[in-house]
Amino acid sequence: MHTTLLAIVLGGGVGLMLGAMGGGGSILAVPLLVYVLGEDPHSATTTSLLVVGWTAAVAAVQQLRMGRTSPCAGLIFGGIGGASALLGAWLNRLVSGQALMCLFALLMLAAAFGMSRKRLPVDKENEFKCQDRAVRLGVTGGAVGVLTGFFGVGGGFVILPAMVLAADLPMKLAVGTSLLAIALQAAWGVVGHLGLGTVAWGVTLPFLVGSIAGGLVGGRLAALIPPRLATRGFALLLALLAVYLLYRNCAAFI
Repeated sequence: MHTTLLAIVLGGGVGLMLGAMGGGGSILAVPLLVYVLGEDPHSATTTSLLVVGWTAAVAAVQQLRMGRTSPCAGLIFGGIGGASALLGAWLNRLVSGQALMCLFALLMLAAAFGMSRKRLPVDKENEFKCQDRAVRLGVTGGAVGVLTGFFGVGGGFVILPAMVLAADLPMKLAVGTSLLAIALQAAWGVVGHLGLGTVAWGVTLPFLVGSIAGGLVGGRLAALIPPRLATRGFALLLALLAVYLLYRNCAAFI
C-alpha cells in the first residue's frame, strides 16, 4: 500500500509538469522509478514510456479542445519520431543499466543547459503553415525519436524547444502540439520495449493514474505560469538531479 500511494504521488508530479510545460516531467520519471520505487533501469524505461504516452495523450486532447494545438505538426513530428523510437528501444538493450543511467545524466545536463539559454521568438500564430515546415518537423522528429526509445522519455524537453526554434511553431500552439508528438513517439517506443522485456504493472498502474490526474491539472495551469520562470526552474532541477545520477553511476567510468 505504501508503494502504491508513493507511486500515485510521484506520478502526479510527473504528470503535472508534463501537462503544464508540454514536456519535461517525463525525464524525471526514470530516475524516480529506479531510485525511489526500486525498478530495474531497463524496466523503468518501459514503464516511463507507458505512463508518459497515456498522460500526454489525455493532456493533448484537453489542449486540442482549447485550440492550442497544431494537429498537422504533431502528427508529422510524432509519426516519424515514433518510427525512429523503435531503433532507440533496440539500442537500449545493448548497454548496461549503470551505463544507461550515466548517459541519461549527461542528457539531462545537456537539456538543462539548452533550456536555460534558449530564446523564444515572438508568437506569430497566424503566419504558421505546417506544410512549409514539414521537412524540418520530420527530420527533427526522427532525431528526437531515437532519444525517446533509448532513454524511455517522451522527449518533450527537446520536442517543445525544437518545434519553436527549428519549425517556428508559436508558443500558443507549442504545448499542445508537443503533447501530441510525445504521445505518438511514446506509443512506438512502448511497442519496441514490450518485445524486449516485461512491465512491472504493480508500479506502472498507480504511477499512471497519478500522472494522468496531474497532467489534467497541469494543462489548466499551462496558461498561468510565466514561460521564462518555468523554464529556468526546471533547468535547475534537471541539473541537480543529473549531478546526483553522475555521482551514483559514472564513477566507474572515470
